[in-house]
Amino acid sequence: MPQAASQWSGTPSIKGSTETMRMALLTFSLIGLQFTWGIEMTYCTPYLLQLGLTKSRTSMVWIAGPLSGLIMQPLVGVLADNSKSKWGRRRPFMIGGSIVVALCLLVLGWTAEIVEIFGTNSDTKAFWTIALAVLSIYAVDFAINAVQSACRSLIIDTLPVEQQQLGSAWASRMAGIGHLIGYGIGTIDLVKMFGQSFGDTQFKQLTVIAALALLVAVTVTSYAVQERILISAKDSDAKLGASQMVMKIFEATMHLPRRIQAICWIQFWAWIGWFPFLFYSPTWVGETYFRYSAPDTIKDSTDKLGEIGRIGSLALVIFSVVTFSGSVVLPMVVKSPEDEKRPFTPRPLPVLAPFLNAIYKHRPDLLTAWLISHLVFAVAMSLTPFVQSLRFATILIAMCGMPWALASWAPFTFIGVEINRATSPSSPSLIAHNPSSYNRLSTDPIPLSSLAVDVDSPPSSPQILRLHHLDRDIDSPAPTASTGEMAGIYLGILNLFTTLPQFVGTFISMIVFAIFEPGPHKELAGQEGETVDEVAGKGMAEGINAISVCLFIGAVSSLGAAYATRRFKYVR
Repeated sequence: MPQAASQWSGTPSIKGSTETMRMALLTFSLIGLQFTWGIEMTYCTPYLLQLGLTKSRTSMVWIAGPLSGLIMQPLVGVLADNSKSKWGRRRPFMIGGSIVVALCLLVLGWTAEIVEIFGTNSDTKAFWTIALAVLSIYAVDFAINAVQSACRSLIIDTLPVEQQQLGSAWASRMAGIGHLIGYGIGTIDLVKMFGQSFGDTQFKQLTVIAALALLVAVTVTSYAVQERILISAKDSDAKLGASQMVMKIFEATMHLPRRIQAICWIQFWAWIGWFPFLFYSPTWVGETYFRYSAPDTIKDSTDKLGEIGRIGSLALVIFSVVTFSGSVVLPMVVKSPEDEKRPFTPRPLPVLAPFLNAIYKHRPDLLTAWLISHLVFAVAMSLTPFVQSLRFATILIAMCGMPWALASWAPFTFIGVEINRATSPSSPSLIAHNPSSYNRLSTDPIPLSSLAVDVDSPPSSPQILRLHHLDRDIDSPAPTASTGEMAGIYLGILNLFTTLPQFVGTFISMIVFAIFEPGPHKELAGQEGETVDEVAGKGMAEGINAISVCLFIGAVSSLGAAYATRRFKYVR
């Protein structure tokens, strides 16, 4: 007996009079999201060290990132896919998760003051301050993963197949802006600029700014995008308990469509390389500076850890500028996966036609660009053990900007296309029986191919893009319009293949550090009676830098990602 189909109410829409404005509003939430990630990754480690946590225990705290991604994104994906909220399936999770993140960031900034309220004695104050800080970091990571899952799924839900690359490219741009702001703001003395209005330390003011930025960014996207409302799920999904949700995630993972499975494995091998880069590259640049380039005045500084952080952050600012530039330029010169299927012939001005047609004809497709990005990243990271200058180290970090732009764009484009192909198989004969339409009434054209115009739809605001979808089951025929019915769970599974490599990377790093830098870290601990600053910089010019070995191993894994990307072309 056939299952009852899912039933929907309303149509997706995006405010804005131009395509650029609509894409910016749809992806604006990622600015706040990535800004918050950047603040956490850059400043929370020295904050925990300042509170008295050892480095080995600090590394255990950062298991929160992959652990939260492993749990939250698939879980939130299933919950959101079956949500019947009148506000839509994704936006309630975006807003609710953002509020939790904002509150936990404020708790993180004021842990010591909160502990003092409860009047603990000096012997236990340090313990409870560290415990509250660690708990806040875990809460931030779990909540922000829920927000990220919903933000990404909203893009897939809202856009048709033909615009999945454009949506992912805009998401990459917004993420690049968020990272750039997050890394750049670390070079500003916020206490000097704002006084103590938002806190008496740099870190406190950063937590306030990050909390406000995330809330504002998510609110803008939630206001600008209108979702379809799920009235009733198909029979198999109507009532899912906790165990059923876990089983559904497991079954979906074990029975992925072949092309989605191939994308996940590319992501797995790529992220074994990206994990050490994102977590250790600022420290590696700072250590390289102290080993080979720092003048004596810097080596004698009383704040060597701060100097390492500032030098590393500066390199990541350059990396973020390159990443953002790539996210803007690459979509103009890289063909979309759906370009070959569009019944569209460009007609440039006659005088420019030969030149533009030559460029259009020879520009690479997205899969080729993604493969090249793996190779560029592998070359850059394979050279890290041989670096002996700050300039060379910064150049290698900057070289990874373009690959990171594609790493933030390509997998989501391909999986968005595959999700919508899986849930909306295109067939001209089926369109004749079940017409669905995209009705756009503004003056800026949107390419929507093979779709009939819904002449019975009531007129809508010329400032809004309306996307009309069918109320259908996943197995029922439909045109190429996006519904994203399984977007949440498939993106959650993709995130599994992003977080599992982080556990692998952590294990590899532990082995490498044990071999090449056993014992206490030279920059963070010394002999009894020595302070951190008295031993910082000692022995930095001796032996192999263990972080560079981790980065080199990441280069080898990136070659595996390149091979998997090449094979993806032949997967059917």
